[in-house]
Amino acid sequence: MVTSKQCWDKWGDPNTREDEGVYMTMWDVPAELEIGVIPKRIYCNKAMVAPLTRAFQNLIVRGYVAELKTWDGCFNVRKMRGLRAQSLHSWEIAIDVNAAWNGLGKNPQLSAGFVKCFTDAGFDWGGVWTRKDGMHFQLNKI
Repeated sequence: MVTSKQCWDKWGDPNTREDEGVYMTMWDVPAELEIGVIPKRIYCNKAMVAPLTRAFQNLIVRGYVAELKTWDGCFNVRKMRGLRAQSLHSWEIAIDVNAAWNGLGKNPQLSAGFVKCFTDAGFDWGGVWTRKDGMHFQLNKI
């Protein structure tokens, strides 16, 4: 699992980055992937584009698009809630979906098939962690 230390070592302090354009992008999601609430543009780490493309394709091909009710973001420079470490959202390598139904510490409400669309595309899912975070998906390697 990717840690904030690994991100810090690779991309630096998310609060003071001067070279963020090197790895950040405003990704124009291809039209064929703009299904349901899949966004048209996502501000994310360039490393997210290929895995998100695969995850969105998986949602479409496997029939799970309707389960994606809300897109709750990617980029947010902040600490992990209640912890000292920086959130991986700070480096734009994590996303949240269906937040209203999958709150931190609550039992996740995503189907196994939906989750597999993301894990097959290179993401770890917060719904299996000790401190469950069912809305959260993050790259499983950088």
